[in-house]
Amino acid sequence: MKEVKQEKGPSRSFTRRDFLSTSLKVGAATFTTGLLPKLRADAQNQYNVLFIMVDDLRPLLGCYGHSEMHTPNIDRIAEQGTLFNRAYCQYPLCSPSRTSMITGLRPETTNVLNNSADFREKLPDVVTLPQHFKEHGYHTQSVGRVFHLPTLQDDENSWSAPSWRPAWIPFNKQTTPSWQALDVGDDELRDGKTAKRAVQVLEQIKESQFFLTVGFYKPHLPLKVPRKYFDLYNTQIFNLPASSTPPKDAPVRALTNWGAIRDFQDLPSGTEPLSDGKTLELIRAYAAATSYVDAQIGRVLNQLDTLGLTERTVIVFCGDHGHHLGEHGIWGKQTLFEVSLRSPLIFSVPGQTHPKAKTNALAELVDIYPTLCGACQIPIPPQLEGTSLMPVIEQPTRRWKTATFSRFRGAGINGVSIRTERYRYTERGANARYGRELYDYDADPNETVNIANLPENAELVTHLSERLHAGWQAALPEMQARGLVPQTLPWDVNDDGLVDIQDLIMVSNNFDVVSPEPPKVDVNKDGRVDLIDLLLVAVHFGESDDSVAPSIRGLLVAQHTALIDEWLAEARLADDGSDVFRQGIAALERLIHTTLPTETTLLPNYPNPFNPETWIPYDLAKDVDVHIDIYNLKGESIRQLSLGFQTAGTYRTSSRAAYWDGRNAVGEPVASGIYFYTFQAGEFKATRQMVITK
Repeated sequence: MKEVKQEKGPSRSFTRRDFLSTSLKVGAATFTTGLLPKLRADAQNQYNVLFIMVDDLRPLLGCYGHSEMHTPNIDRIAEQGTLFNRAYCQYPLCSPSRTSMITGLRPETTNVLNNSADFREKLPDVVTLPQHFKEHGYHTQSVGRVFHLPTLQDDENSWSAPSWRPAWIPFNKQTTPSWQALDVGDDELRDGKTAKRAVQVLEQIKESQFFLTVGFYKPHLPLKVPRKYFDLYNTQIFNLPASSTPPKDAPVRALTNWGAIRDFQDLPSGTEPLSDGKTLELIRAYAAATSYVDAQIGRVLNQLDTLGLTERTVIVFCGDHGHHLGEHGIWGKQTLFEVSLRSPLIFSVPGQTHPKAKTNALAELVDIYPTLCGACQIPIPPQLEGTSLMPVIEQPTRRWKTATFSRFRGAGINGVSIRTERYRYTERGANARYGRELYDYDADPNETVNIANLPENAELVTHLSERLHAGWQAALPEMQARGLVPQTLPWDVNDDGLVDIQDLIMVSNNFDVVSPEPPKVDVNKDGRVDLIDLLLVAVHFGESDDSVAPSIRGLLVAQHTALIDEWLAEARLADDGSDVFRQGIAALERLIHTTLPTETTLLPNYPNPFNPETWIPYDLAKDVDVHIDIYNLKGESIRQLSLGFQTAGTYRTSSRAAYWDGRNAVGEPVASGIYFYTFQAGEFKATRQMVITK
């Protein structure tokens, strides 16, 4: 049950052979790569942004594997973009979560821990996401609910034009039912009015470079929407929560009395459990409210199409946090359980290499700010506490951050939680005074038993506690944590703005030169130009000072292959096991792999057998769309890996091969056994066998 930890090698003093990143650390959000959309933004053709935010929406959507749901318009965004299957909010409450998204800062930095705090009281000079785009020439405008506080909704620093929100109609919970099927038209309710206004605004700003946010209110309580959306569902198509009671051995403070829904007219007060019938009734109402919002989103997307703006607009869709629908006997948010923290997140970037992609890369809503900057090619502020997801959008199967971080303060007690690939670990109070929780999602996906106090898990708890308190920076993507993309490029030794073969040749030509020209060829500044400097440049091959890097293959010609072979041979002989050698050799091997194969081939996956993940390597003789179907012994499709359009080349290393995490289409680990994978690349088709052992 232990989570795998990287073994530490023998300690040694810091030498020139240690990887350069220790002296080149940069802000988390500045991570970029040359892997950007083929139809990319530039100074003459920057993208617009449509940011759609929905209140209290969990990933109960068709595109998230819920076939019972009618959400064709949200699904449409996923068809064009990248769906993040494991995205998490930083605080499961409206204002703290939205503040984190809009500022790119975490709740512990903004100090917004409730729905009444104003982040500008602590951070008066913080530059918000729309403000940053406004400062870079965008027309920024807001329709509907974006900021939680009305005073911030009208923030003049953020918006180019006055914000618009539909009028709030007060109601008394004690005399109001929790749900109601209304005989009204869409536009008689707030979200219909919001969609109508957004359509009008798009018409008005269509000639501008715009950043438009549209915020919808449902499925926030009360669940009152037009009857036609209730007619899409009946209670028989929904399942009761897998676990409707608190987890065994969970601390009392892990739970909530979920008064937000208990106060409504039709629900029992106190702690009396809901009947199965009432539970299904509420789930149906939540689904109806979700479909109502989906229809309003469709109106906005249709207007984008009508105006010819879709191909020039980055779309991001998200909920502000998750929501319990009876899991653990809870209705609402404000817990540190999975369903309260997991949020829908979809990015659609024009021309992205892999549309209709789903990724299990761990993501956080605080990542939205830097990702939009990266997608639109505007500078990413160094103070941000999120990470641009553009590398994942470009390569959905790539390894990414190792954990996400969330917190919630309830009953005056701070709770902090870390979610790794396999576990969620939570502490409440200083030194976990008010309890610890540990859930193993491989063994217990529904969080039925808190295993934090089991003696056999003591070492694991200590390890996860250390990771929790090390914080989000310690969980950054591997490349970023090593500082591979600093603000300046010391490995661009000829100062042409691009790290390419010419830089490698220049370093090689200056081996053992005492006073080299230019001086930058001594990359690690140890007073000597040698193989270490060449490997440091190789690791950063393809990077540029403005993130505009041509494809690696386009930079190489035939005579370079012999040079790279020589460098590789020398590096392998001198390899001392340090990071710089390991990564430098891998980088040179990647350059060799850019030689075009003569035929398309599917190679055996590795490792095989495996648990829980494997890589599927292949060669492509020509540019082609690539798709992999994974089947069980019954011939049932359990997972599809749509890799999209791939250029000719070798895809054999773990950074380039197709990656499968051993989970099915809805994110559940598959059982041990024999599986088959069918690889299709244009007209080429081949099938191989693989084995999972657990």
